[in-house]
Amino acid sequence: MDPKAILARIDEKACLDFLAGMVRHKSYTQTEGERKLVEHMVASMRGIGLEAEMTPVQESRFNAIGRWKGQGGGKSLLFNGHVDTNPVTEGWTVDPWGGLVDDKFIYGIGVSNMKAGDAAYYCAVKTLIDAGVKLKGDVILTFVIGELQGGVGTLAAIRQGVRADYFVNSEPTDLQALTMHAAAFTFIIELQGITRHMSKREQAVDAIMAACDLIPRLNAMTFSDAPSDEHRSINRVHVGVVRGALGKEFHEWRPPQVADVVRIKGSGRYAPGQTEANALADLRKALDGLEQRFPGLKATVERETTDGQPLMPFFQVDKNARIVKAINKAYETVRGVPQPTGAITPPGFYGTDAGHFYNELGMEGIVCGPGGRYNTMPDERVDIADYLDMVRVYLLTILDICEVA
Repeated sequence: MDPKAILARIDEKACLDFLAGMVRHKSYTQTEGERKLVEHMVASMRGIGLEAEMTPVQESRFNAIGRWKGQGGGKSLLFNGHVDTNPVTEGWTVDPWGGLVDDKFIYGIGVSNMKAGDAAYYCAVKTLIDAGVKLKGDVILTFVIGELQGGVGTLAAIRQGVRADYFVNSEPTDLQALTMHAAAFTFIIELQGITRHMSKREQAVDAIMAACDLIPRLNAMTFSDAPSDEHRSINRVHVGVVRGALGKEFHEWRPPQVADVVRIKGSGRYAPGQTEANALADLRKALDGLEQRFPGLKATVERETTDGQPLMPFFQVDKNARIVKAINKAYETVRGVPQPTGAITPPGFYGTDAGHFYNELGMEGIVCGPGGRYNTMPDERVDIADYLDMVRVYLLTILDICEVA
């Protein structure tokens, strides 16, 4: 069957209705709602003829894994996305779980991160099945949990034997082809100064003043071991937590006294070919400079670890890899222009489950999904045109990689 004829069979209203139904599941991470959405995805996959099951991750948490078996002789393609979401923040003007669709957007918590991507690859497969297409290679659909805990769901799936020749991770990139993203780590810096009453402030070493000097320097950092400008473009440090007061117990009831302790928590991003050890060494050099500017200050830095929670590793793929060329070709067919491809920011600063497929299995893949512009903000939404184009791009990519039998 002609690919254009198959694209014409996409039921746009049904695609939007399916995504709206996903949004209406309040699937906060590590909640019963997360499991309910997993059950819904398994039922939906079985409803279109896929082999599908819930597979265990931890305690009462499960992934939804489905397989559309091919006829043999073709390459297999795995789609990956998470169904757990962040909580709703203040500032929403629409129902976060209403699945509202207007003339331009579909709204809801998690619709961009990343239920639109999840729904797009489900709808691409459903369209192909409804059109009577038979493929040579298998298509595996993974709807995982725990991406927000470092990718525990995807890691569980990998260790249970889920794999393919190629993968597509549908994190929101605004349909751009992300071929490299950074690894993530969290650090804690402690500054210890010398306290005095404000009347003797000149004799003190003010930890808060030192922090105010340090934080802009940290936020402007890139790391010294970047192999290229493209790698350096996804280096970043961000300070997200600061606390300062008297002593390590942070006594706040004596503001007339100079604060002698500040604790800073931040996150760093470094590219493939760079190391966490070097990143921490660069942070240490920044602290050495701070100690020189504030004589008497003592500064330490350490990597934060969370028991049982992995950090997102980096991801990369050659821009000439088959999966990259396939999705580039599909995008240009749908939109008529070349697809932006590379270590594109802001997605290049993401942590995604693509890093686990790359580092655990050495799989070739691409990160490409709808949404991104309105991610992690009140009234989170996705452009309807982008979502439907993503369905089309995924459909053509499946036909290219898996081949019609």
